[in-house]
Amino acid sequence: MKLGAVALAAVVACGPAGAPAPAPARPGQIDSRFEPVVSYLRSQVDSAFPGAVIAVGRHDSVLLLSAVGHYGIDDPRPVTSETVYDLASLTKVIGLTTACMILVGEGKLDLDAPVQRYVPAFRGPNKERVTIRHLLTHSSGLPAWRPLYIEATTRGVALAIADTTPLLRQPGDTFVYSDLGAMVLTQVVEGITGQRLDTYLDAVEFKPLGMTSTRFLPPSGWRNRIAPTERSQDGTIILGTVHDENAWKLGGVSGHAGLFSTGGDLARFAQWLLGQRAYLEWTRRQNVPPGSSRALGWDTPSENSSAGTKLGPRAFGHTGFTGTSIWIDPDKDLYIILLTNRVNPTRENGRIARVRPRVADLVVDALTPPQ
Repeated sequence: MKLGAVALAAVVACGPAGAPAPAPARPGQIDSRFEPVVSYLRSQVDSAFPGAVIAVGRHDSVLLLSAVGHYGIDDPRPVTSETVYDLASLTKVIGLTTACMILVGEGKLDLDAPVQRYVPAFRGPNKERVTIRHLLTHSSGLPAWRPLYIEATTRGVALAIADTTPLLRQPGDTFVYSDLGAMVLTQVVEGITGQRLDTYLDAVEFKPLGMTSTRFLPPSGWRNRIAPTERSQDGTIILGTVHDENAWKLGGVSGHAGLFSTGGDLARFAQWLLGQRAYLEWTRRQNVPPGSSRALGWDTPSENSSAGTKLGPRAFGHTGFTGTSIWIDPDKDLYIILLTNRVNPTRENGRIARVRPRVADLVVDALTPPQ
């Protein structure tokens, strides 16, 4: 997996960008150290989620790739390591943040430049003060969300509404986790590259890293291995279409949601990150606004976070609304990826909130030698 993309090489700037990802243990073969992890996940099937895939590893190895449970409330087929999940807001880090990192590495994007330099349509009171860093740290002052799927008729109209949405706070003053900010940042990336986000990421990230089961807008041929999400108002289960309503209105391609992937593909991504020291600059707390746990795009461990209690202070990660999460600890040379469809059949099931930190703690315990 030699990363031939010039953009990716420019980011790492520290020698060869990658090597072939080693194969995990055979499917179904579980290292005895991780039996408590897998047993716990099995205990949560049909309570916190229908099914789940977990991937654990280091920069040069996959230590665990295992599946539990079944596809959905109306689909008893057992989940496998090849099951494709709607990543929801993991799109923000796997896709959008990585795209920004690449462009900064190429000198095409300035973190402290005003957003208006790249998106002139981003207009309104005090918006000239909003920088790229503000968008990445969710401190732009934009509101969290608005129902674009109702308000807009097309992708262009939806993005125009996002651009002209008034700020609720002064830039840099307040943390508000904002999907609207990610939509604006999507336009930054697309304006610089001249490509839609999905096309750009496929060329500079997914193909070079060998992430063959990662993409926006999964084709019909993938349908049988995609985990379903929520039951819609008409009674049908969403399958193969992005769960997030605003991402759907944006044609299924946005920086805030829309990516689909597998545990194995995300393990490749995590292994690549652990091999790139340059990426640590993006995963340190920015203190914008003061006291925020946010890094650039990524989050860091905080009280009651999904990271659990045993990852180190330099760990970074993110969660997705559909029941997905990723945590990476460079000091422990460790990644923990959990993919579930906890919204099947309804988003009202919030038990995943207790599962994520418990899984993280169990993984660290499994890798900690007895005293």
